[in-house]
Amino acid sequence: MMKHPISRRRMLRGLGVSMALPWLESMRASESEKAPVRFGVLFSGNGFHSKEWWAKGEGKQMELGQVLAPLKGLEEKMLFVRGLFNAEALKGNIHSSQTGNLLSGAPLASGGEIRSGTSIDQLLAQRYGASTKVPSLVLGCEKSNPSVHKNYSMLYSSHISWSSPTTPTPLELYPALAFDRLFKDEASKADQSVLDAVLTDAGRLRRDISKGDQRKLDEYLDSVRDVEQRIANAGKRGHLQGWRPTLDKPNMARPADGIPQDIAEHMRLMADIVVLGFQTDTTRISTLKLNNDHSSLRFPNLGVDYMIHHLLSHSDTGDWLKVNQFFLEQLAYLAKKLDSIQEGPRTLLDNTMLLYCSSMLTGNHEARQLPVIVLGGGGGRIRGGRVLDYREKPDRQMCRLYLSLMDKMDVRMKQFGDATQPLDEV
Repeated sequence: MMKHPISRRRMLRGLGVSMALPWLESMRASESEKAPVRFGVLFSGNGFHSKEWWAKGEGKQMELGQVLAPLKGLEEKMLFVRGLFNAEALKGNIHSSQTGNLLSGAPLASGGEIRSGTSIDQLLAQRYGASTKVPSLVLGCEKSNPSVHKNYSMLYSSHISWSSPTTPTPLELYPALAFDRLFKDEASKADQSVLDAVLTDAGRLRRDISKGDQRKLDEYLDSVRDVEQRIANAGKRGHLQGWRPTLDKPNMARPADGIPQDIAEHMRLMADIVVLGFQTDTTRISTLKLNNDHSSLRFPNLGVDYMIHHLLSHSDTGDWLKVNQFFLEQLAYLAKKLDSIQEGPRTLLDNTMLLYCSSMLTGNHEARQLPVIVLGGGGGRIRGGRVLDYREKPDRQMCRLYLSLMDKMDVRMKQFGDATQPLDEV
């Protein structure tokens, strides 16, 4: 038994690496000190099968529609939410205007201009970023689409996380670089190549665009550089503090370079990295965009390789249901992995709020109500095993849910998006 307490700021250090110590008996938390609450978002575009996205009942007896079948066993830790919507998503066009403000409720600029609102994950990162090595982990499994669709930028369809109203948060598609972001102190040349590779081309582009667009381009490139600088400075600011859960080193090998060709492997790797980030308290905030709205993904792993995701979403076929269940399997995989990790009296899932959502309820662009699931206990502040139905209620803004979730992390705002009151039931 160790006789001397170990500082909670003690780090394991190696060449270019810093790693949080695991939770140890010698650093046992006081009764007033608890594990931090984590916040994660999983997103998949284009909605779900119109007849099989449903849940009924309570607790272990909750019945699940076929889309939700992979969540069997998680009913008691789940909120199934119906009827919430984003009023701004009903304006403008389909797809882009249904996705670019999903996590903010903000109005979107049209005409190819980029303006949305700061998303809930980034507001939480502003609050808790100084307490962790990586303020937020923003991951994706499909490349951004820079084109314009029906007078709206498709960047809206490609990004759910926004660092500011004009800046979609840079998206990490490479599992190896996401892994490095968690555990490397200094960015290597390989880490910087994403920005460095486009600087020459960006210089050429600047000559052909207006001064206003040059400012927007510079702001975007500055945001990418800011991410790189945060990586370079990670672990050197003296702000690492608080509760340290479970690991003294990564329990998975660094992924291979590049993007996995198998989409299932890609998604599982990204889910593993989210778990690892939460488990080591290297980050408390993460978004994982499994695909874009208006997605071009195909699914040879499911035997569904004849049609891209977007087109497949327009009919309630057996193959569409199979693809839906594949996405829910990723949610179930992440949630069950979090639930297998004990943090004192609770599991990591009990100390997490894991939000799963899409840009529309069904593939025919139905956005008058959104598909929403919340898994996890929010540090004991959320009671699962319930279906919450707001379809017949007057104030059913999606942003009311965000106010409620932020409240569980002690971030209280008078207004967010179009909402001024949280959902009492959450």
